[in-house]
Amino acid sequence: MPALISRPTLLGLTAVLMWSTVAVGFKLGLRSMDPIQLLWIGSCFSWVLFSLCCVVFRSKPRETTHVIRACVLGLLNPLLYYIVLLTAYDLLPAHVAQPLNYTWAIVTALLAIPLLGQKLNRTTFIGILIGYCGVLLLVTKGQFSGSLSFNPLGVGLALGSTLIWAIYWIWSVSIRLDPWWFMWYGFTVAVPLLTVLCYFTVGFPSPSLTNFAYGAWIGLLEMGFAFLLWQRAISSTSSVAKLSQLIFLSPMISLILIYTILDESIHYTAFVGICLIFMGLYVVNRRRIGDRSDMPV
Repeated sequence: MPALISRPTLLGLTAVLMWSTVAVGFKLGLRSMDPIQLLWIGSCFSWVLFSLCCVVFRSKPRETTHVIRACVLGLLNPLLYYIVLLTAYDLLPAHVAQPLNYTWAIVTALLAIPLLGQKLNRTTFIGILIGYCGVLLLVTKGQFSGSLSFNPLGVGLALGSTLIWAIYWIWSVSIRLDPWWFMWYGFTVAVPLLTVLCYFTVGFPSPSLTNFAYGAWIGLLEMGFAFLLWQRAISSTSSVAKLSQLIFLSPMISLILIYTILDESIHYTAFVGICLIFMGLYVVNRRRIGDRSDMPV
């Protein structure tokens, strides 16, 4: 009897479900820690996980150039990207920060024009226009006169995180390393720098079980197991294009969790804005959806 769901699809769904909890994890963790503190604990958990993977799977990188590039990219992700993203979550409601962060795919399409020499076709332009109309509606609540409905700095940081991730994604595509080695080098660079930042700025978080639990939530699920499961699903599927469509489930599941667990008051225009954002994402990426799909949340 054939399986009801294929193994790659099961792996992909598991990764998507993990990513769907991240916005809630960010907000809960930020109630007791500063962004840098939460990132430091999470990154320590991630580094341990990827270190274990490197020991278990044993394969060693051979290309020194790729190793150096992976180390340099560690300055972008996890260091700069998550500092900016977590600060945005600290300043904004989760239901606003999360869909704004997902517009990284639109930013990638724009950056691909100067960086990769791709052309901006009419379909991509329409998708970008739809997506940013959704952004405008989300952050203004439909009130286009006066100040923003949400913290302007938070909105700027959330959108800025998309630029950082898009640059990271484009630069990392050509690096040929096993996923665990690629991430291990990045975290090996980031963790010492985060340790220094914590020490000289806000200090280290209190060693409570709650703080460690939130750090593990972020470090193991968001930056660890979800990434590994998604990479495994992508490498074992016969249709990357179909599997990649699962990523569009994450924002909607996340919105449900945000509403039920965080009890955030969500304005009706937010639903319209979020739908426009993800309609734009689909239009922009429907021809590119089979490409490498390392999704952030």
